[in-house]
Amino acid sequence: MGNNHSFIYIKECLSLVEQQFQRGDSHEWTNYDFEKLSEEIQEITGVLLSITTLKRIFGKVKYDSVPSTVTLNTLAQYIGFADWSTFKLQAASSSKTAGMSKKMRTFSTTLLHKRRYWWAGGITLALLLFALFSGLTKRPARSTRDTAAYAFSSRKVLTSGVPNSVIFDYDASQSGEDSVFITQSWDISRKKRVSKNNHSYSSIYYYPGFFRAQLIRGSRVVKHHDLLITTKGWLAAMPQQDVPLYFKKEEYMKDSMVVVSASLLKSYHLTLQPHPPVICLFNVRDLPGLRNDNFTFETTLKSDFKTGSAVCQKIGVRILCKNDVITIPLCATGCVGDLQFLAAGRKVTSSERDLSGFGCDLTKWTTLKVVAINKHLRFIVNGKEACSLVFPNSPSGIVGVEYIFKGTAAVKAASFQNKKKMFTLL
Repeated sequence: MGNNHSFIYIKECLSLVEQQFQRGDSHEWTNYDFEKLSEEIQEITGVLLSITTLKRIFGKVKYDSVPSTVTLNTLAQYIGFADWSTFKLQAASSSKTAGMSKKMRTFSTTLLHKRRYWWAGGITLALLLFALFSGLTKRPARSTRDTAAYAFSSRKVLTSGVPNSVIFDYDASQSGEDSVFITQSWDISRKKRVSKNNHSYSSIYYYPGFFRAQLIRGSRVVKHHDLLITTKGWLAAMPQQDVPLYFKKEEYMKDSMVVVSASLLKSYHLTLQPHPPVICLFNVRDLPGLRNDNFTFETTLKSDFKTGSAVCQKIGVRILCKNDVITIPLCATGCVGDLQFLAAGRKVTSSERDLSGFGCDLTKWTTLKVVAINKHLRFIVNGKEACSLVFPNSPSGIVGVEYIFKGTAAVKAASFQNKKKMFTLL
């Protein structure tokens, strides 16, 4: 990535981005995390950085060049600096790296809060001016800014399963001279320019989950709708650039369990050393009436691989919600000093709270239970409460679960329940 000084500055900047994003070690981020980071950066800076760009700069995709000035400016603005030059000057003015990090984090947070106040004030002023202007002028009957002039819907080719193609039907004929785009989710790298004179566009979803598709005129979203890409029961896959590696169902469904063994990985020429592959297990489906403010989730899992770089046996369990997520970390007992999770807008880290209850011997079957009552979450590991909290986000529907293992993976029970119904996934 260029000279040593540039590399040092970039490394420090990425460290601050990682801290502000609050989703743990970037080495463990999945495609979903990069989607959410792209979305958050856009919300704060107004600039779209694609998932591909973010993966390159974080080392997920091999890339030997220095990132563009636009990318560096945007990342610097995301952590609270005016631009990349300002960030470098602040970094250079500090003689000690540790002091520099602390000082920049404080400065970054201050600027970020100021920017949000300015943004909120600007929005308020804009709304007042808009209301005044609306009272003095007569609005044209269907301008290019009128969202009612646009249409946007979609049709899945498959009822369930991935990969799944989706046909988007749209009408953007009133867009005037503005460019028209369709994005199938928060993944900006999949934003595609379409002709305003056409009415159909197709795209492929390689991962299951809940997505928000958008029709964009210029830089403004004029229409959007939600999509649920479900699985046919359980799906085991290894994330990678472009198309994931999908395992065959008969290979991992064993005796009413989901098992990705060392021998299965070997049959695909996947090695466990020096870095074990990331294995994701999904079960995504329509779960009517199930919401994240009142539910019970129970599962039993293990991973029998704990050699080399997998010594901490870090496992992530994600309860997938509509435009939200609850993540639960598990790890070997000795590695609880570096844990964090995000629960519907509430972040908890081991630097500020005792999370030792999430540590256990994961070579043995481990039980995890999550109980939510009126947005109050209790996390119970092997019968003992590990943490509890109240989450701030609005209640949201639950659509399934995802497990993230490093190396081998095994799940033998998984279920959701509310006051009315039990949903047994395994």
